[in-house]
Parts: sequence; structure tokens; C-alpha cells
Amino acid sequence: MTDLDIEKLNSTKGLISLLMKSPLNIDRALRYVRYEKKLKKLQVELIRMQKWAIETNQRIIVIFEGRDAAGKGGAIRRITERINPRHFQVVALRKPSLEERGQWYFERYIPKFPKRGELVFFDRSWYNRAIVEPVNGFCSPSEYEDFMRQVDDFERMITDSGIKLIKIYMSISKKEQQKRFDDLREDPLKQWKLTQVDEDAQKLWEDYTEYKNRLFENTKEKKGIPWKVIEANKKTEARIESIKYILEQIPYDKNIEI
Repeated sequence: MTDLDIEKLNSTKGLISLLMKSPLNIDRALRYVRYEKKLKKLQVELIRMQKWAIETNQRIIVIFEGRDAAGKGGAIRRITERINPRHFQVVALRKPSLEERGQWYFERYIPKFPKRGELVFFDRSWYNRAIVEPVNGFCSPSEYEDFMRQVDDFERMITDSGIKLIKIYMSISKKEQQKRFDDLREDPLKQWKLTQVDEDAQKLWEDYTEYKNRLFENTKEKKGIPWKVIEANKKTEARIESIKYILEQIPYDKNIEI
């Protein structure tokens, strides 16, 4: 180890990272300290970006999609934990009510769109209809086809209205998903996160893959707003990459090299 590595491990964060898991692993602890340092630097830049968005009345939507346990919620928490809570919201809608099922599919999302100077983060979005719903039989084939035909035009209407739309897909392997499900089952504080849809995800893996690929191809064919696919087997790296991508997409005066 270098003197700098020893200094990092002797810090509060270094000692916590060294002791939080057994057995002791110096390399893992150093990686975590470096991650925390990168994260703090990027969170300072997120504050700067949000201040610009507030002052210039920007409206920004960030969509996070991905398989169950891909780390969407964790990434959103790291993005939002330091910024001004009065000027952002996180949206994770429940399954549609009977009344909502009788509406135009996109209708229930529109009231959640940002006001001037606001950022909105969708932890899953209207893209439920592109993957989760058809895989699990929650929509009919005609409803799915209607969605795929309409979604890119819908998003063009969003951006034409002046809203900035950023789309992130977090990608994990089948093995990593199983490991994360097992961890959730063993943690009494997180068991509530597992649903029947989660329980079925492994056996429906190939179906999810097929519909995911259809979605990406549909976006490409229609020249829609592109997806940023982030490899998310390593949560810390995925969170850093997500923040960097968001900052890259927003045209404020950056204070650091992203």
C-alpha cells in the first residue's frame, strides 16, 4: 500500500468501509473509499446543475429502466440525496387503478411531469408496457402494439414542449440478478421489496430479453430518443456512470470534466 492508501484507510470512511463486511478486505475498502470520493465530487456538480435548472426554469425528466434488482432505486437515491428536495420528485407509480385502465395509457404519467425549475426521476415509467406488462401478461398484444407505435411520438411531444428527457437502462446478468434476489430474501429489512413479478423474473429471463431487444430496435428504427445502457453488475460503478451521463446530457456550465 502507498502512504496515500494508508491515509485513506485511516479516515472515518476508510475505517467504516474496512469494517462493514467480514472478512476484512483492504482492496475492497480502498475501492469503496475511492467511490465515495468520486460520488461526493459528482454530487457537488449535481447541486450546481440543479441550481442552473432552477434559475433558468428548466424541466428535466430522467427515466430509469432495467430488470428487477438492477439498482434503479439505489442510483436515484445517490443522485438525489444532496440536491434541493423542493425542486425534484421521484415517481414510482403503483399498478393502474380501474379508472386509470380506462384512460389513454400515457395519461396517468403526465400529471407527474416537472414544473419549471424541477427535475423528475421515474423509477420505472411508461416503459412498463414495453417489457414488464407483455412478459407477465398484464396487457393484451394489441395494447402492446399500440404502445410501441405511439411511444416515440409521445416522447417527441414531450421534448417539443421544452422538457429535457433522459433515458437510462441498467443492465445486469442473470447470475447477478439471482444473487441480489437471494440477498433480499435473507435481509429482513428488505424482504418487502420482493414481489411475485420478481419471483418469476429468472424463469422469464429470455422473454424479458426478447422484449428489451424489441424496445431498443423500435427506438432505433423510429429515430427516437436514445437509451443509455449502463452495465450495472457493480452497483458503485453504475451509480457513477449514471450521474456522469445525466450531467453530460444537460447543457449547463460544468465545473469539472465529466
